[in-house]
Amino acid sequence: MSRYLLWFFLLLILIISPFLGAFNLKVSEVFINGTLDNSIFFDLRIPRVLFAFFAGVILALSGLLFQTLFRNALMTPYTLGISSGAVLGAGIAIKLGLGSLAFGIAAISIFGFLGAMFTILLLITLAKYLQNSHYESLLLLGIALSLFYTSALMILFYLGNTMQNDMLLRFTMGSLSVIGWTYPITIGIISLILFFVIYLFRYELQLLSISDESAKLRGVNTKKITFILLIISSFAIGTLVSISGPIGFVGLIIPHIVTKLYPVPVNKRIVKTALFGGFFLVFCDTITRALQTQSELPIGIVTALIGGPFFIYLIINKSKSI
Repeated sequence: MSRYLLWFFLLLILIISPFLGAFNLKVSEVFINGTLDNSIFFDLRIPRVLFAFFAGVILALSGLLFQTLFRNALMTPYTLGISSGAVLGAGIAIKLGLGSLAFGIAAISIFGFLGAMFTILLLITLAKYLQNSHYESLLLLGIALSLFYTSALMILFYLGNTMQNDMLLRFTMGSLSVIGWTYPITIGIISLILFFVIYLFRYELQLLSISDESAKLRGVNTKKITFILLIISSFAIGTLVSISGPIGFVGLIIPHIVTKLYPVPVNKRIVKTALFGGFFLVFCDTITRALQTQSELPIGIVTALIGGPFFIYLIINKSKSI
């Protein structure tokens, strides 16, 4: 019964979220064309809620995918340094003062995507040289890359002027503030592609969650499928981070919460994880908009405040189980 109440609460948040914010909307004028309330609702609030939902889907599914493929409860695109690579790429674009490079696409988005792709290709290349404790060593490699990227980002801060540093600082905190429908539609399409690709390989993913040997015995090309899934996930994460900045811990905690609620094989948790991730990020975004502060609280701070203690709990719980 508690599961249904939780889903009902999250669905309710999704419905009322567009009506909450610094500007109080009049429901009677929301659906009247030409009014200020109508413009705010359909050009700002609805696109933002949808952007938050689809971003949550990408983060949650990527977390589930990484934890399953690497069979490690602490694996996410963040712990492997992929998001840090995207942030560094975006930081380089900000430092260079680039606008749009091709087809009107922002340089920050292009550089962020390239940073994420470079990181995943680097990890795949380095993984070939790992013999023992493959997955643990890959996790350490990801942490090392994250630290390296952070150091490089600090250099950009040091060399940047006040305006560049302000842009970079705000970017690293994460934001779901979008205007119009371009970004929600883009992220929505990418989240659907990620979902359908993972769902298409759901049975192979279930076998990979047991062991590579088990998957190979069933005729699964483990290297090919792992590469495809990692590339698609990195593409989604890189695109998202290049737009919103890093939003941590969603990919870490959501798969674990869904597993606690539904202790079923991974192939039966894909849809639930996607929906829960979307609802959860909308809930966090609603908190940032509902708080009456001088400036809007960055979404990355809210998710970190929730996910940080949960991350500590996972580490302690995992140590007790060993």
